[in-house]
Amino acid sequence: MGAPLSEQDRDDVIARLRRQLVDNGTAPEARRRGPAEGGDIPLHPLLRSLVPGGLLARGTIVTAPPRIGGAAAGDGAVTYATLALVAGATAGGAWAGVVGFPNFGIAAASGLGADLSKMLLLDDPGDRWLDAAAVLAGAVDLVLLHTPRRPSAAQLRRMSHRVRPGNRQRGCVLVVTGPWESPHLTLTTHNPRWEGLGDGNGNLTRRRVTISATGRATRGLQRDVDLWLPSADGTISEFRAEQEKKEEQEQQPSGEKPHLRIA
Repeated sequence: MGAPLSEQDRDDVIARLRRQLVDNGTAPEARRRGPAEGGDIPLHPLLRSLVPGGLLARGTIVTAPPRIGGAAAGDGAVTYATLALVAGATAGGAWAGVVGFPNFGIAAASGLGADLSKMLLLDDPGDRWLDAAAVLAGAVDLVLLHTPRRPSAAQLRRMSHRVRPGNRQRGCVLVVTGPWESPHLTLTTHNPRWEGLGDGNGNLTRRRVTISATGRATRGLQRDVDLWLPSADGTISEFRAEQEKKEEQEQQPSGEKPHLRIA
């Protein structure tokens, strides 16, 4: 065994190890830092229950649901759930880069609380999508990426390396709406239900949806949250079953019986 360290040498070693923990983001004070200081990336307040601590650690890869319906997922259409991720991050001080979404909803993102001054958009990178995402990963805190095709193993390794914190890079969170092998967090939406259409007329006003989170980032547990996304005013709000039932009863005229309308 070597000679025991002197008190001064021991303090120097502890200080050096402490600096390393801060640099790689594992020290408690590092996890409390904001995104501008290299801290973790915040979620929207109503999405924080999906992951322990309500934050996404740098290096996390998230797969989010693609949009289906009139705008094909292959066109880079973005969902409200994905917009909520970007809104929560930028509202919390993080910078976001958006790659491959020509139909990205600027107005919808703003309505959900996104800080548009902290967003960089590259709607159509073509075959250079990986290069664009890799460059942005070194400059922003969250990258939202639509992959036009299934990435190869080499592309997966390159992007995973670019988002991981290291000695020369702070790292970032990668949110992907296309196929991706072994993500840390998978978000899915269930039971979407729009409201607002009346008896053959009216406008869609709000959508109730359940968002589920699974994967290593949730510590092996499925976590769910019920939301109005969007709510009637275009924001995101919590779905409360008791409150909704009460409002529904108040809106129903007393003693009025439903009638059949033939059009």
